[in-house]
Amino acid sequence: MYRAPFPAQLSVSDRRVIDNNATDVRVYQVWKGSNKFFLGGRVIFGPDVRSIFLTISLIVIPVLLFCAFVSRRIIYAFDNHLGKLIIFILILLTVYDLILLLLTSGRDPGIIPRNSHPPELEEDGSTMSTDWLGSQSSAGVPNLPPTKDVVVNGVIVKVKYCQTCMLYRPPRCSHCSICNNCVERFDHHCPWVGQCIGKRNYRFFFMFVSSTTILCLYVFVFSWVTIKKIMAEYDCNLWSAFLKSPVSGILILYTFMTAWFVGGLTVFHLYLICTNQVVIPSFPSFLPLLSVLFLCLCLFYVFADNI
Repeated sequence: MYRAPFPAQLSVSDRRVIDNNATDVRVYQVWKGSNKFFLGGRVIFGPDVRSIFLTISLIVIPVLLFCAFVSRRIIYAFDNHLGKLIIFILILLTVYDLILLLLTSGRDPGIIPRNSHPPELEEDGSTMSTDWLGSQSSAGVPNLPPTKDVVVNGVIVKVKYCQTCMLYRPPRCSHCSICNNCVERFDHHCPWVGQCIGKRNYRFFFMFVSSTTILCLYVFVFSWVTIKKIMAEYDCNLWSAFLKSPVSGILILYTFMTAWFVGGLTVFHLYLICTNQVVIPSFPSFLPLLSVLFLCLCLFYVFADNI
C-alpha cells in the first residue's frame, strides 16, 4: 500500500531537507522536476508558465475594448445607474476570472514527492502483481516489478512503478512528462494555464473555465444589445450596424467562438465530475472536429439572414 513520505498538511514546496552538515535547505531549492518557484517556494508554476500571459491577454484585451468603445453606448442605452452597474459587474467578473487563473496556475496540483532511492521489495510477495515472475539485475539485486497489487475499498487495483520518481504511483496518479512529476489524480497538463491539473487545483481550474464561459457570454450579450440598439436607432441592417460600431462586431465574433470552446470544456468537465473520470482516458478524439463544424453552422445561421 502506498504511503506518502511527507505529512499531508505540508505543501510540497514548503518542506525542508536536512543534509549531513545540519544545514536547512528547502525542497524547492533542490527540486528535480521542471517546475519554477517564486516567493520562496510558496508559488509553484509549470515550466511553460509564460503561456499564462497569453491567457491573461486573451481575457483582458476584449474587456478593455468593451469598456473603451462599447460601455458608453451601454450607459446611454440604459438608465445611468443600470448601465454603470452592467460595467461594474463586467469588471468584477474579469477580476474574479483572473484570480482563479492565478490560483490554478500557481498552486501545487498534487505533486507526489519522489523518493531518493527505490523502495525495498516487500518480504511477502502477496502484493506483487501475478504477471511479474521476478528478475535480477546484473549486480544480483532483484528488480522491482513494473506493477503491484493494492487493495482499495476491498478492490484489488494494479499500481504502476515510476522509474523517474522511484515510487509506486497510487491509483489515478500519472507522471507528467512536461513537469516531470507524478501528480495525484492527474487530469491533464493545461497549456493555457501552464500547469498540471490534479487533485489540489482541479476545483480552481473548473471554476476558472466556467467563469470564463460566463464572462464571454456576458460580453457577447451586451455587445449584441449594442448592435441591436444601433439597428433600431439608425434603421439599418446588421452590416451597417457593424460599420458604425466595429468593436462590437469584433467582440461578438470573438466571444461567440471563445464561448463555444470554454463552454464545451465546462460541460465536458462537468460530465467528468459527475462520472468520476479524468480527461486523458476519456477525451474523444473527434470532439474538436465536431465542435468546429457546429460552430461554423451556428455562425452561418446567425448572420446569413441579417447581412
